[in-house]
Amino acid sequence: MSAVAAELGIALAKVSFLMLFVLNLGGLLTWVERKQSAVMQDRVGANRARILGLRLWGLFHPLADAVKMLTKEDFMPLRADRVLFQVAPFVSLFFALVAFATIPFGDVLRVGDREIPLQAVGLDVGLLYIFAMLSLGVYGVVLAGWASANNYALLGGQRAAALMISAEIAIGASIMGVTMVYGSLDLMEIARRQGDLLWGWLPAWGLFLQPLGFVLFLTAGIAATKRIPFDFPEGESEIIGYFVEYSGMKFGMFMMADFVETVVIAGISTALFLGGWQVPYLAADGFAFPWGAMVPLPHLAVVSLQVLAFSVKVAVMCWFLMLIRWTLPRFRYDQAMRLGWLGLLPLSVLNVVLTAGVILWV
Repeated sequence: MSAVAAELGIALAKVSFLMLFVLNLGGLLTWVERKQSAVMQDRVGANRARILGLRLWGLFHPLADAVKMLTKEDFMPLRADRVLFQVAPFVSLFFALVAFATIPFGDVLRVGDREIPLQAVGLDVGLLYIFAMLSLGVYGVVLAGWASANNYALLGGQRAAALMISAEIAIGASIMGVTMVYGSLDLMEIARRQGDLLWGWLPAWGLFLQPLGFVLFLTAGIAATKRIPFDFPEGESEIIGYFVEYSGMKFGMFMMADFVETVVIAGISTALFLGGWQVPYLAADGFAFPWGAMVPLPHLAVVSLQVLAFSVKVAVMCWFLMLIRWTLPRFRYDQAMRLGWLGLLPLSVLNVVLTAGVILWV
């Protein structure tokens, strides 16, 4: 019985760590989005909310937003479907959160005789699980558009569904090269394989082995998050979006789902193309440099460096996605569809063919 309790405790600790990581980073992105845009546009940025006279560069604004949404009136249209209208934001946020479950944030933590994989859920087909969860998340958006009894909301939901179809196909095709190179759909195994060295010195990260796949995946991933330049399901200057009838915390859940999806895309990009938790030349017992030097480290220090490396890579990718968000203008609906079906998909198939040819040749 004690062994079962220990396993449950370990599983709960890993899930709690991931949920705190994703939710806190997603909440922080609401501040990053404003502050980064202010810096890029030579403005002061968010700095009004204060606690005990302290502003701290606007870091209290996410807390002020949460208080505002929790105390705001929860409005519902008279002709709305009451059940689906209430469920839609929960569906959207839930599937965005659980998509992070199979992304490893470290290798193995040894505690006594027990080895604990630093991954909430270990699956041999972890990649398929992630894309299934991201695909299901769009149901919340579609339900919100239909249940609101608003033509503009319905149009936003239909746009989101069309965008998700084109983006998911491009995402699936763009990562086929990665699975061919590393020979697995298990994200933990893919991360471990990226610890190998090419030519004795270059880390075998997906970025170096699949540069075209990285660009294609990142483009399709941004589209999957429904953020600029692919935010036409919202289109504030056109149709307001699928959440036009939502207010209060339900509106906040839709916004949080967008930020969590950004974190998920950053996590997948890190796991597939940036080495995951790998630190260059860091082995299980310390640093082993190509020129023969060794720096031994205790196991706990190695694990801490791995978790820190994963966290930093995800944070940098989130910053880069925000950089794109404030740099590129919005695509028109037809331009985004053309890019997905006539640009990303053919290039992804070409990447698969080229990868297969190189693998057979090597």
